[in-house]
Amino acid sequence: MKLSEAKEKFINSWSSLGSKWGINRTMAQIHALFLISEQALSAEDVMETLKISRGNTNMNIRTLIDWGLVYKKYKAGERKEFFIGEKDIWTATKRVIRVRQQKELKPMLQILNDLSRTNQIDITKNNQDEAKRFTEQIKNMQTFANHAVKTLTKISNSKENWFWKTFLKLS
Repeated sequence: MKLSEAKEKFINSWSSLGSKWGINRTMAQIHALFLISEQALSAEDVMETLKISRGNTNMNIRTLIDWGLVYKKYKAGERKEFFIGEKDIWTATKRVIRVRQQKELKPMLQILNDLSRTNQIDITKNNQDEAKRFTEQIKNMQTFANHAVKTLTKISNSKENWFWKTFLKLS
C-alpha cells in the first residue's frame, strides 16, 4: 500500500470512528489530517487535501483550536495562518474528555440534579406509582452521572502511566 493510500485510509477510518462518537465527520477528518501531518498546514492545504469548503474548514479548525487539539503556527514571511495538530494522543484524549464532559455530561447532570430536588411533580392517586418509578430512575441516573463525572475527571487529570496501570488491573 502506498503512503498516500495509507493516509487516506487513516483519515477515513478516524472520521468514521469520530462520527460514531458523536463528533462531526469533517472535524474528525481534519483532526486526522493534523495528527498525521508533519508540516504545519494552512486552511487551503486542508481544503485541497480533504476536498471540503472554506467555511467548513474554518469552522472545524476553530473548533479544534477551542478543544486544544490544533494550534496556530506562525511562519515568518507568510500572511496565511498555519496550524499544527496535537501529536500526543494521551493529551488529545484528555482534552476531548474535558470538552465532552463540559458540553454534554455536566448539563445533563444539572438537569438530573434539578429534577431530583423538585417536589413540584404533580402526583395524583392515578400516578403515584409512576411518579415513584420516575423519581427512582432519575436518582439512579444521577448517581451514575456523578460517578461518570468523577471517573472522567480523574482520568483527564491523570498521568498516562497511572491510567494504563489502572486499566490493566481491570482486564
